[in-house]
This record gives sequence, C-alpha cells and structure tokens, in this order.
Amino acid sequence: MIWWVYNLLFPLAFACLLPHFVLRMLRRGGYGRHFFQRFGRYGAVESALLAASGRPIWIQAVSVGELAVAFSFMDELRRRDPAARFVLTTNTSTGHALALKKIQAPDATLYFPMDVPWVIPRALRRIRPSAVVLVENEMWPNLIRYARKQGIPTVMINGRISEHSFRGYRKIRFITRRLLPQIHWFCVQSADDRDRLLALGAPADRVEIAGSAKYDIGPTAPTAEARACALLAKLGVKPGHPVLVGGSTWAGEEKVLLDFYSEAKPSYPGLILVLVPRHAERREDVLEEIRKRGLSVIQRSQFPDSAASPDRRPDVLLVDTTGELRGFYAAADVAFVGKSLTQTGGQNPIEPARDGKPVVVGPHMENFAAIAQDFTAARAWAQATDAADLKVLLLKLLGSAAERARLGRAAAELVARQAGATRRMADRVLAARVAE
Repeated sequence: MIWWVYNLLFPLAFACLLPHFVLRMLRRGGYGRHFFQRFGRYGAVESALLAASGRPIWIQAVSVGELAVAFSFMDELRRRDPAARFVLTTNTSTGHALALKKIQAPDATLYFPMDVPWVIPRALRRIRPSAVVLVENEMWPNLIRYARKQGIPTVMINGRISEHSFRGYRKIRFITRRLLPQIHWFCVQSADDRDRLLALGAPADRVEIAGSAKYDIGPTAPTAEARACALLAKLGVKPGHPVLVGGSTWAGEEKVLLDFYSEAKPSYPGLILVLVPRHAERREDVLEEIRKRGLSVIQRSQFPDSAASPDRRPDVLLVDTTGELRGFYAAADVAFVGKSLTQTGGQNPIEPARDGKPVVVGPHMENFAAIAQDFTAARAWAQATDAADLKVLLLKLLGSAAERARLGRAAAELVARQAGATRRMADRVLAARVAE
C-alpha cells in the first residue's frame, strides 16, 4: 500500500515542481540536450556504451559534491579490477557537465531517471548493473525496490544522515522502515549517521562505520594548479601578492567577502579576491555586487587562457565556469569555503585542506558534521561565528604567514590521518556485486 502512495505522490510533486526545475536548468544550460534520459531513453552514443560487454556498476551521485566521492571510488575499484565498467548518473546539469569532462568510454554518464515504476525498470534493463551504488543519502525507493526484485544489490557508500535530514525522514518512517532493509549494505561516515539509520529502520548487522570517503581525494592535478597560477600571473598577480579564494559561495557570502576586500585592500594592495560561486548562473548577481563597490573585475568565462593580459590588474576574478575550483584552491593563500556563513549546510573543506591551504568557514557546516568535528578537534581550520568574526579571522591570516602555514599543515595532516574509507567501501561493493 505504501508504495502505491509513494508512486502516486512522487509524480504529482514532480509535476508541480517541474516548471521550477525546467527554469533553473534552462538558466544553467545543457539540460534539454539530454532531457529524455530522465525517462530511461538514451541516444545512439549512450546506447552503444550500455550495450558493451560486461555488467557495469551503476553509481548514483546527485551533484558536484557527491561526484568527487564517486570519482575517487571509481579509481579505487578500477585499481582492484582493471576491467570494471561504470555507469555514473547525476541529477543536476552542473554535475552532468563535470562528469562528462571526467568520464570516458567504456564508462557512461547519464542523467538519473525519474524514480517511478514505468521508468526505473526500463533503466535497469538498459544498464544491466552488477550493483547499484548510492553515494551519501541517495535513497530512491523504486530504484532500490526494483533492483532488489532483479537480484541486484544496492550499497550505500559515504552514507550520512544530517540532523535536518533525519527530522524529515522520521516523518516518513513508515516508508524507511520498509525500504532500508532492502539495501544490501550501508557504509556510513560516523556513529551519528549509523544511529540515525538504525532509528529509521536499517538492519543493525548491515551498517558499517567506514569513515568519510571525502578524505580520500587525491591532490589537485598539477595541470589544474598550473593553469590557475598562470591565469593569475597573466592578470598581474605577482609572487607575494596574497590570493583569497571564496569557493562554492552562495548568495550573501560574496557581499561579505567583497566588503572585506574593500576594507583590507589599503593594507594589502597586492591582494586579489577570487570568487567561485557554487552556481555559475548567479554571475550577474555577483557582478552587480562587485560593481556596487567600484571594484574592477574579470570574468573567467570572458577571459580564456589565450587572452592577452589586461591593461590593469583586476580587484576580483569571478570564476563563472565549471570544474576549476580545485585549481584556484591550490593557488590560494587563504581559502574560504562557502554555504557556511549566510546559508546552512556547508561545502567540502577537504579540497583545500588536502593541498595544505588554511581553511576558513562560517558557523554552518551541518552537512559535514562529522568532518567539522574532526577539523575542530585537530585545530585544522578557522571557524567564524558570523560575518564580523570572519573578517577578523581573514585579516589575522593575511597578516601572519606563520599562522597560515600552521593551519595548512594541520589540515593536510588531518586529511592524511583520516584516509582509507574508499578502500573499505570498495571491499563491500566488490563482495556484493553479482557475477556476469
């Protein structure tokens, strides 16, 4: 009965929200070209990849943050089994664009199909997975149920259930207590995540605290760092000029960073601010905030690598492109990680930490609660209580090379200590997948 209710309500909710989704995706671009993938229908290129010999592992990663885990996981599995093949699905156009840059044949990148009973079985038949891997908290009822019916194991990796998500899931526990036992194995990040899953109905003998796979990301590609450094040099940033990067910023956070830049510039005339909004389509809003303050700006999308040096060095570089954040983190002297000050949830602090950069965040890191505890305990970041405190912390770091070095060293050491979750998760998936 409950599945009838879910399958009635989900399409209704999807239909109501469809205009919003379509508008958002049109702004981001690229959605329409692959629209029918949402219904389990694939073009000639995708069909050829799906028809290849061998059953792939289907990995579902909702967007950019989860994709970093997925990429690392795929690399680990391929080290164990060079013949392994993957189908990677994602829900967002930004995630899809990033996956297309990374994934090459024989692997395939697709949009996640609608979780309804007239689409999911078709997608499973076309993909023919040996296992379905759900990254973090991707619990799609029909995907899990129909995979189980077809004898295909599902494994949750890097599982996390935030306190906010837990409160929401508790309201539908009549669904979760029937759904979660159909998942073959759960690899979760922390004891809190385990306890929340158990409270929602997961079998205790299938939940393993494996740690966070986000710690297993590799160093920034030298080519990405070199590209970012070359661009900054072309803009007139000289050795010794401090580079402040605001990464994955959300609405309101750019204002705070721009205000700080305006206040700090007289004391640090060589300072440049690099803003990398989480959603590039917000570029016009960010540009307006920059211009309000009379600051000069260059847009990355309008300044290709081949462009000539500008007449004067800009105050701000607006990176309104996809897939370049890690290169700029690697080039940073100080890295602010967004969605943590004026928004809630936080973004991934491990990316700059992995490269030994001093990390600054706001008070809201709810989506990375376990990781936040690690960073705080290790004194491996600077966490501001509010916008005023953020400015104080940034000014302190700009003024102290020793403190920047200490924070960066502590961050890199923490990441190295916590590595290994991806290996443990790969063990579970390889043991679970069905034979050819």
